[in-house]
Parts: sequence; C-alpha cells; structure tokens
Amino acid sequence: MTDRTIFALASAPGRGGVAVFRLSGSRAGEVLVALSGRALPPARVAARVRLAHGGEDIDDGLALYFPAPRSFTGEEVVELHVHGGRAVAAALSEALVELGLRPAEPGEFSKRAFLGGKLDLTRAEAIADLVDAETSAQRRQALRQLDGGLARLADGWRGEIIRALALMEAVIDFSDEGVPDGLVHTVAGLVETLASDMERHLAEGRRGERLRDGIHIAIIGAPNAGKSSLLNRLAGREAAIVSATAGTTRDIIEIHLDLQGWPVVVADTAGLREAAEDIEAEGIRRALAKAETADLKLAVFDAGQTPDGPTLSMVDGDALVVLNKMDVAAGALPDHINGRPVLAVSARSGEGLDQLLAVLTDEVSRRFATAGAPALTRVRHRSAVEDCAALLRRFDSQAEIELAAEDLRQAAGAIGRITGRVEVDELLDVVFREFCIGK
Repeated sequence: MTDRTIFALASAPGRGGVAVFRLSGSRAGEVLVALSGRALPPARVAARVRLAHGGEDIDDGLALYFPAPRSFTGEEVVELHVHGGRAVAAALSEALVELGLRPAEPGEFSKRAFLGGKLDLTRAEAIADLVDAETSAQRRQALRQLDGGLARLADGWRGEIIRALALMEAVIDFSDEGVPDGLVHTVAGLVETLASDMERHLAEGRRGERLRDGIHIAIIGAPNAGKSSLLNRLAGREAAIVSATAGTTRDIIEIHLDLQGWPVVVADTAGLREAAEDIEAEGIRRALAKAETADLKLAVFDAGQTPDGPTLSMVDGDALVVLNKMDVAAGALPDHINGRPVLAVSARSGEGLDQLLAVLTDEVSRRFATAGAPALTRVRHRSAVEDCAALLRRFDSQAEIELAAEDLRQAAGAIGRITGRVEVDELLDVVFREFCIGK
C-alpha cells in the first residue's frame, strides 16, 4: 500500500446536478478537516459541510468519512458531494492538489482495494464491467461476477489442485513411512476430473466474452437485396446509404443495438457478386471475412429474384434466412431455403420486422445465455484456464514423481491468475488500465 493520498472525480465529468469526489489514503480525514474547518463527522454518516481553502469558499455540500479498514479501499476514504458545475470541480481539485493530494490514475481505487484484500481481481473487473454495461444482460453478468461467482469457481479449482499437490508431496516426503498404496492413482483421478471440468467451461463458445463485448451479426446478400435498408430499419435511423445502384456499400457499416437486453453489433456488408473493380472486390473480401467471424449471419435474399449462389453458400447453422421485399414479390414465397426456415420481411414498410426481431432475440438468448455456471468474461480468464487444463493433462502419474508434482504446482499458479492469488505485479496494469478515473 502507498501512503500517498489520492483523489478523483468519481462522477461523470462536465456539468451536472451533483459531483462526487473520492479521496483515499492516510491523509483523507485530515484533508476533510482542513477543507471544512470542523471535526470529522461520524463514520458513514452524511454531514453538511462548507468547503473552503485559502480563505475562499469553494462550495456547500455533503461529506462522508469511512475510516480504515472499513472502506472500499481499506484505507481512510472521504467522499465529497458538491454541486456539479465545472468551476466548483476545478476549484476543489486545485485545493486538493495544494493540500498535497495526487490525482488518481485509472482504476487506482480498485487497485488499492485489491492490494488491501478488499477485492479479488474478478470482482475488481466486475466493477469496471458494471460501469460499462449498456444492456440488462451485461449488467446481470457483471453483478454475478461481482457477487463472486467466478472467484468461487476458480478458487474451488485451485483448492482441489492444492489438495492433489499435498497428496503428491506426502508421497514424496513420507515414502518410507507407510504412505497408503494407490495414493498417486487417487491423485490421477482427481486431476482427470478437474481437467474435464475446465474443458467443459472452455467449450462454451466464449459466451461470457461475447456478452461483455457484444454479439456480432453480419448482414450478407447480393447487391440490391435490401441489406442497407434492413440495417436502417433495425437502427431506427439512416445509418447506411440506400441506392438503387448495385454495389453502393463498399466498407462495413456497424450499428450497436440493445436487443431485449442483449448487446448486439449488426454489420452491413458489401453485396456478394463477381466484383466489377478493385475497390468493390476489397469490399466483398471484407464482407466474407466479417461473415466468417460473426456469431450469427442474416442471409438476405430478394423475394422477387431467384436465390443467388454466393449467398446460398453462406447459409448454414449460424444463419437466419431473410426474404426481403415481400411487399412487391409475386406468387407464393418459399418456406425454406437451403433447409433453413424463411423469415419474410419488407424493409421498406417494416412488415415482418417484429417477427424477425423475435426470432433473432430467441436465437441470441439460446446461444449466449450464461445463467448456469459462472462465465469466463475476459481473454485472460480463458488463457489461465487453458494453461491450467494443459498442465493437468500433462500430469503423468507414471512419471518421476517430483516432475508430476511440479505440473500440479504450475497448474495451481495458472488458475490462481484469475483471482490474483499468485504473484501478479506484472498483471495489475493489464487489469486496471481499462478502468475509469475514480474507480
């Protein structure tokens, strides 16, 4: 822990009704006394204070004092609630610097809470995710992680590995003192169970990461199938240029949607056909690449035309088939294309759009719901589990026993990276640099 007291504007910057400043460190209470000219208020009780410095009033607001160690960071913490004008915030910041405090770095409050044993790394990350959450599904996932679901999963795995390691150490240290036969075989069974459990979590298709970052959906189809019009309907605005001229869309255009609580990124792509020139060819290449990496595809066909081959080739288990321009189509529409059910819509009139959104929502929910086991929400979580599972799979009960024990020791360290129950100095900057100031 550092002795330097820090401060930050913990509320959003700019003009607002209330601005909240947070102070943390050994001098937080002392600074509050200096600014208010009165004794510290009772712990965790809001007190009205008039703040002044250098003989000049700053503002009339509220102050809360949280003595160590019963605070967010484990240090002395003070919160100052003042009026949300820029001039007030600037004057208070200047006074705090003159009193010897240092502006906090991004994530420094949460970092101090971690170093003080108030949070593990997964809960600290959950705070950042909760601040950044834009949809209800993201909020729920962040709250589950903040509640300790992922930490309990990782700690449970680590506890079992340490138990297996303790048994191996017993075999090594007390081999001449009657260690029960079959102890190594027991460890091997425990290791197999752990590795299989981790691999099941890894096989979930990165659901937690996708939910945190947004689920990607690519709109693909031939030129003039109405992809851009469909994107505009979904966005509720003119996000893409719509033209009767084929090949208008060259680059990828993305919009962000809240789909019944699910964060979705929908991409409009260039029409699939034989390119007429180099720029269009590059647009088509990008369209195919986006379709390849998307979580879901909307394969759009013109209801008045025969389904085109390039789009048909993209219809698979990750595609929803959309038959656009149903309002001007002649004759009966097909029920299925390439074995997939057809969703008939009119991007011009909006007909059928509610059904498309309902089916799309159901598909996203089915694929990416994480209501069961705690989700791995970051690449570093997945990397730690992958490393741990690989070390457990490398464990060989028939090998030199010291080498087998070392695999378990390394596996415990790998899984400990998730919560920070290892030496993590080089990891901290990676975890906390994404935080906003004041958290």
